[in-house]
Amino acid sequence: MIRFFNHNYFTYFSIGKYKKHQYIVQQETPVPYVHFVVKGLLRSFYVDQSGKSHILQFAMEDWWITDNQGFYKEENATLNIDCLEDAQTYYITLENRDQLCVALPKMEFFFLQKMTTGNIALQNRILSLMSKNSEERYLQFIQLYPDLIQRLPKTLVASYLGISRETLSRLSH
Repeated sequence: MIRFFNHNYFTYFSIGKYKKHQYIVQQETPVPYVHFVVKGLLRSFYVDQSGKSHILQFAMEDWWITDNQGFYKEENATLNIDCLEDAQTYYITLENRDQLCVALPKMEFFFLQKMTTGNIALQNRILSLMSKNSEERYLQFIQLYPDLIQRLPKTLVASYLGISRETLSRLSH
């Protein structure tokens, strides 16, 4: 994927550098960009009315992240996205994305593929939360994301899996 950014169309993107704990999207604010993670680890999460956080996804190197609804519908964010590590991203506005797709039509298919892959991953995540027990969800997570398990605090892994920190400790031993 990185070689994608070595072509002339890199000019449609900007480079963002962010510190650990920095937000790149906050609920109820505009979502001007979609981000490609070059370095670092980010998470998207929702804070409900009672103040509880619900993690939707993590994004590490070579992954894309944004609040899709806010970005594509040009609405305020329903999600927060923050940096779990210092991060660098390539980001693009919706207008630049559309211009890039006109300048290079195969990019439309590229973005469609990335969105489809993301939708499939979210569908599988929802089905896992609905149908698998905590051990099955944990085993699936370490199988799908072996690199993430080493980089994430156990409290965030537990939150993502919808289990307690104690249950995660029991499962990981």
